[in-house]
Amino acid sequence: MMHGPMGGGMHGGFGHGMRGQLDTDLALSKIKPQSLKRLWGLVKPHIWMLALSAVLMVIVSASGLAGPYLLKVAIDEHIAKGNIAGLTTVSVIYGVLYILNWICTYWQTYIVSLVGQSIIYDLRRRLFKHIQSLDLKFHEDNQTGRLMSRITNDVDSLSQLVSSGLTHIVNDILTIFGIAAIMFFMNWRLAIVSFITIPMLIGLVVFFQGRMMRAFDRVRRRVADVNAYLQESISGMRVIQAFSREEASMNQFQDTNVGNMQAGLQAAALFAAFFPLVEVIGAVGTAAVIWYGGFESATQGLTVGTLVAFLGYVTRFFMPIRDISQVYNMFLAAAVSTERIFEILDTPPKVQDKPGGAALPAVAGHVRLEGVTFGYEKGQVVLKNVNIEALPGETIALVGPTGAGKTSIINLVSRFYDPWEGWVTVDGHDLRDVTMASLHGQMGIVLQDTVIFSGTVMDNIRYGRPSATDEEAQAAARAVNAHEFIMRLPDGYLTQVNERGSRLSVGQRQLVSFARAVLADPRILILDEATSSVDAYTEMLIQQALEKLLRGRTSIVIAHRLSTIRNADRIYVIDDGQVVEIGSHDELIARGGLYKDLYEKQFTEVRVEKEDEGAAAEAGGIVPKGQAPPRLT
Repeated sequence: MMHGPMGGGMHGGFGHGMRGQLDTDLALSKIKPQSLKRLWGLVKPHIWMLALSAVLMVIVSASGLAGPYLLKVAIDEHIAKGNIAGLTTVSVIYGVLYILNWICTYWQTYIVSLVGQSIIYDLRRRLFKHIQSLDLKFHEDNQTGRLMSRITNDVDSLSQLVSSGLTHIVNDILTIFGIAAIMFFMNWRLAIVSFITIPMLIGLVVFFQGRMMRAFDRVRRRVADVNAYLQESISGMRVIQAFSREEASMNQFQDTNVGNMQAGLQAAALFAAFFPLVEVIGAVGTAAVIWYGGFESATQGLTVGTLVAFLGYVTRFFMPIRDISQVYNMFLAAAVSTERIFEILDTPPKVQDKPGGAALPAVAGHVRLEGVTFGYEKGQVVLKNVNIEALPGETIALVGPTGAGKTSIINLVSRFYDPWEGWVTVDGHDLRDVTMASLHGQMGIVLQDTVIFSGTVMDNIRYGRPSATDEEAQAAARAVNAHEFIMRLPDGYLTQVNERGSRLSVGQRQLVSFARAVLADPRILILDEATSSVDAYTEMLIQQALEKLLRGRTSIVIAHRLSTIRNADRIYVIDDGQVVEIGSHDELIARGGLYKDLYEKQFTEVRVEKEDEGAAAEAGGIVPKGQAPPRLT
């Protein structure tokens, strides 16, 4: 028996203007037939297990229905006549039937649960795999919490239907038809009296159907809102506390939570009205049987046993109807969730492998952007006719003001997006013609916002090459000057770094990401402002590591600190989505353009900053003995 058609899912959040593209309005009054067909497609592979479950269900239903009839026989044939031997036989049969009922119920429930969990497992796996295949634009437009809601809450809602709802509804339908047949067999007039309330039940279900489905959809949306805001707030807790925004954040969560509560209360109000009304209608039917059965007993010779059996069947008749009402509501919730799940599965990635695309062969690392025009939104151009080239083994740098389009170039080279016009090629291969796996397998990326996963330091270094030995991973760490700090951690390379590497400093996370890149040994290396968030001492270590990391491979570097790219083979200066200057560091300084302005401004700012930082470090005793604080040269 279910205690509420939504299980534990009657909670959500109130939208506060932060909805993603997935929060489109569902047609709540209609369940799409194709969604039900696809849901059947998930069930179909388990049809034989479900057939066995159906056989067990018939046995469960039949053995349960025998109880009131045996009670009639016991009263009319044995108790009334004082037949103790016959009464004993009926009692034994009664006990055996209910033992059989228990055994079949156990196995039937287990089989259906096994099928249900298998379906949910496969659905979650498909969802996660598909979400990983979707392009970055999709993930930028949809909050993480909302996607988590689809994989967890919506799949859980479907799980409740598949694992328990279907079992109840089939068993209840068998029970209803079985009871009706037995009641007509025993006394057709009393059976008709028992069924006078059925039109009332049908009218009740029709009245509440649309209202309950809308309530389910509101609750699911509020769940997504709460998940989205919680995920965003917990991830940004350091910023919230740094700016003393706890109260404002709490107020915003309060608004979300109030919406959550209101949606839950609206749904609860419907349930509170619906199910007691079903009980009232059942009570009316029972009262009708008592009245008419008593009348027939007094005037038509209806036996006491028949009346008692009828009352037992009437009670059992309304129990499955009530359960079907609950399962129906569960079905409505699952239908909404099914629409939301298939909405994700039907979202095609905007960037995907070309049908029949070939694997990119081992590359030398010749990267070219030719006549590239690109933007993230229609009508909003970010890059305009960009031409950039990196020869095999060269290091090129991209510099320019914030928002000039540097990261967009990296996104195109990595094929996170495709250009609107022009070509991005590696060794002459248009990236749209090769598989993304073969491209990314020869490419390494180190980002400014370093991503460190839960697990050990060793796990994170080996992330791009899981087959590497411990010795190879440690050699990579030594190459980028990370080995020393790792060995000072509580468990060395086996130290758990926690979510997002919270046990490591910014600089330490960056060094681990460099070690990860060295171990992967990519032919093309991309550094996206990889030294912009570290202290002067760590920057010195990273610059030493960069000399080894860049050697012998094609590298594209976005530089926040221009001192890190003085030795680049070629520097591309980007401004307002266009290449405005090209040359070496010395050539660009001599030219006296935008690059020189940026460099001189940053040189002055960084020199003052590092002198202050060095003095503070010396005072605090954190600079290695005998070594002066690093200075920009």
